[in-house]
Amino acid sequence: MPEYSGEPSEAPLHTHTTILHGDTSKVTRLYVTFIDKENREHKLAVNKGDNLLDIAQAHDLEMEGACGGSCACSTCHVIVMDEEYYDRMPEPGDDENDMLDLAFGLTETSRLGCQVVMTKELDGLRVKLPSMTRNLQASDFGSK
Repeated sequence: MPEYSGEPSEAPLHTHTTILHGDTSKVTRLYVTFIDKENREHKLAVNKGDNLLDIAQAHDLEMEGACGGSCACSTCHVIVMDEEYYDRMPEPGDDENDMLDLAFGLTETSRLGCQVVMTKELDGLRVKLPSMTRNLQASDFGSK
């Protein structure tokens, strides 16, 4: 067994959205397509339970997520391209609606990527990244 040197090890950084253990033969792969700011499409294979913010960041797509996915900003704003898919999603909560009010380019099918969790019903989802984002967070409006 190697001696502990007291220095941190140089382990590689893993950026996968979900790490699977054990028998993966029953894992259902889902697909989501991101349309970036240059209108390029990125069709990605993802796992059930992954949220759009984590997926985008794991694939180096331009989605900030300034609050770390805690539903306290609007920098992971996405536009769901097909209303049919939007209707399959759970209703946005009060916190998400409050943050969406701050989003640039808000539409009737806008959601926060951190709040959209991939399910079998969302397989084939297509979302567009808005041309700009506003980095306003809930903490920006606290009392001083």
